[in-house]
Amino acid sequence: MAFAGLLTLFAFDTFEGSTGFADKIGAFVMHLLPALITIACLAVAWRYRLWGGILFLFLGIVFTFYFGTAGNLYNFLLISAPLFAAGVLFLLSARAGESAS
Repeated sequence: MAFAGLLTLFAFDTFEGSTGFADKIGAFVMHLLPALITIACLAVAWRYRLWGGILFLFLGIVFTFYFGTAGNLYNFLLISAPLFAAGVLFLLSARAGESAS
C-alpha cells in the first residue's frame, strides 16, 4: 500500500505546466495506472498468496523494463526492488502455509 502511495505521489507531477485542465486530468489518470495495477495485484495476493507472489515478481520484471530501472541502482531500488521483495515474501508465505497444513 505504501508503494502504491509513492507511485501516486509521482502522478501529481502532471499538474505542472501550462496545458489545459482536461489534459492534466488525462495525464494524471494515465500516471495513476501503475499504482492501480499494483493495488489490483495486492488484492489478488491477499486472497491467493501463491498467485500474488507470481504477479508481483512479474510486475517487478515489467516495471524494470518499462521504466528502465535496470541501468540505475537507485531507481531500481526505489521502483522495482519493492515489487520483487513483495513477490518473494508472498511466495514464502504461500510455502509456509502449505507446510503448516
